Amino acid sequence: MPSLRVLPTRLRFAALLGFLHSEAAGGTILMLSAAVALVWANSPAGGLYRTLLHAPLLHETPLIWINDGLMAVFFLLVGLELRREVTQGELASPARLAAPGVAALGGMVVPALILVALNWQDPVALRGWAVPVATDIAFALAVLAVLGRRVPVGLKVFLTALAIMDDLGAILVIALFYTKGLNLWDLGGAALVWLGLLGLNRAGVRSLWPYLAGGAALWLLVFQSGIHATLAGVALAFVVPMRADAGAGPDTALAPAQVLEHRLGSWVAYAILPLFGLANAGLRFDTLPPHAWTDRLALGTALGLFLGKQLGVFGAVMAASRLGLARLPAGVTRLQLYGGAVLCGIGFTMSLFIGDLAFRGSPRGDEVKLAVFIGSLASALAGLAVLAAAGRVKARELVHPPG
Repeated sequence: MPSLRVLPTRLRFAALLGFLHSEAAGGTILMLSAAVALVWANSPAGGLYRTLLHAPLLHETPLIWINDGLMAVFFLLVGLELRREVTQGELASPARLAAPGVAALGGMVVPALILVALNWQDPVALRGWAVPVATDIAFALAVLAVLGRRVPVGLKVFLTALAIMDDLGAILVIALFYTKGLNLWDLGGAALVWLGLLGLNRAGVRSLWPYLAGGAALWLLVFQSGIHATLAGVALAFVVPMRADAGAGPDTALAPAQVLEHRLGSWVAYAILPLFGLANAGLRFDTLPPHAWTDRLALGTALGLFLGKQLGVFGAVMAASRLGLARLPAGVTRLQLYGGAVLCGIGFTMSLFIGDLAFRGSPRGDEVKLAVFIGSLASALAGLAVLAAAGRVKARELVHPPG
């Protein structure tokens, strides 16, 4: 199969648009599942909702199996997408990497600084410093889908690349800051399994089954090691072969990584992420303490997402552009770029995930969940308004060019 770089531009963008549309559809379903969870948790059947999530299931609970098990598949898909984009796609060259790279960095640093500045005297709240650093691309693209063709493809490409870099940053944060009580024997076993899978790759094994079986063993060892089990998915993504069998015909020369990414896409978008939303978005309003709406942890999280993301992303890109370190996305106005930066404050999936890691079992977890809802909703509505206004401005300029 030819590299994405040598495909005609029209075909490359057709594939990209197909990916974006699937992500947008998945984001819509994720929003619906979150809404169902909120209604269910606050309805007379709310007791059943909580019982189902915390019932014993194979020595764990359904909530743990979803957050630590199924989400490992989500991280496997993230790892596969990241690897593909870095080697063959939109992040394959330094010129393409610069703008989304600095945007992702700014969009992680500024929100974290806002939360830390508001909570620097509260060591418990500081555990959640990373909650507002993430962007939920599925949600953001679902919001963009509302505007249809009024949003330029260049902005969608930029936001997708930014989100991939953002996911990489979130993965590093989880690995470095949310790992407790390492079991070196299990960690060593996981390393041996990973090296064995890498050996299979180097030996030319192209069947997916050995990698999937090894991935299951890798997940179990990582789960027991103290490192968050979802990182096993990322580790697996980097050993699944990206080259097809040299003896395969031109119509079947798909690399195992491509096949796996294609097969996982629908499962993640239409099953795993909606299940995650259903399991994690069930915030009970009647049990929230009165100060939950004004607590510094909640304020830092909500402001980090809404203000920190837009300031960090837009400010970093504009500064890098002025310094000649990065180029602005082609065909995208500054107002449209700002609207996209505002949408980056939709942190739903990864923010809830990191919040669960930081405050699992703590009542402050509900404060964080509330703040993530508020910050993400405000970012979605404001970003939609800015992009709609930017589309009208651009349309007027096309009809009546300035000067």
